[in-house]
This record gives sequence, C-alpha cells and structure tokens, in this order.
Amino acid sequence: MSEEQAAEAFGEITVYTSKFNAMKNTLSGRSEKTFMKLIVETASDRVVGAHMLGPDAGEIMQGIGVAVVAGATKADFDATIGIHPTAAEEFVTMRTPRG
Repeated sequence: MSEEQAAEAFGEITVYTSKFNAMKNTLSGRSEKTFMKLIVETASDRVVGAHMLGPDAGEIMQGIGVAVVAGATKADFDATIGIHPTAAEEFVTMRTPRG
C-alpha cells in the first residue's frame, strides 16, 4: 500500500524510512544503496504498508508481507530482535518517523 492509499484509507499515517549501504555491499566495495519504508496507521499502530528497493528485496518482503497481513503493529516490529548482520534487520530497528 502506498502512502497516498494509506492516508486515504486510514487518515493519519506515520512513515519510517531507512536508506543505507548493506554490509555485503560495503565489504565488497559496491556502492549500491538499499531503501526501506514502513507505513503505519497512527491510531492503531498497525503496519499497513512496506516497501523495499535493494538486493534480496523479494526474499525479505515475503516475510514482511506475512506480518502486514497478520496485522502486526509497529510495536511488534520494534519488539523483534533483528538477525545480524542482515539487511532485513533494518525493518525492526527503524525508530524515528520521517519528519
């Protein structure tokens, strides 16, 4: 779900984003960036959308999709211990909403 769709469907939303160079790219000297976004319905704290651009996005988004369909909240994401070192851990360490 896009930000626009979420705002239309739920009203107020909170958006968390992260842009970084994945560790495997850093170690190999590649400069390819990864971008991730979580869209949260502010009133319920429910994650209603997620986006990822970067290596392994398809593999990572499959699990995120299950969490979104299951009704996971931002608090659920925050309470999850990230698997390190992976790009996927970024989805559970985003703490500051986009301003």
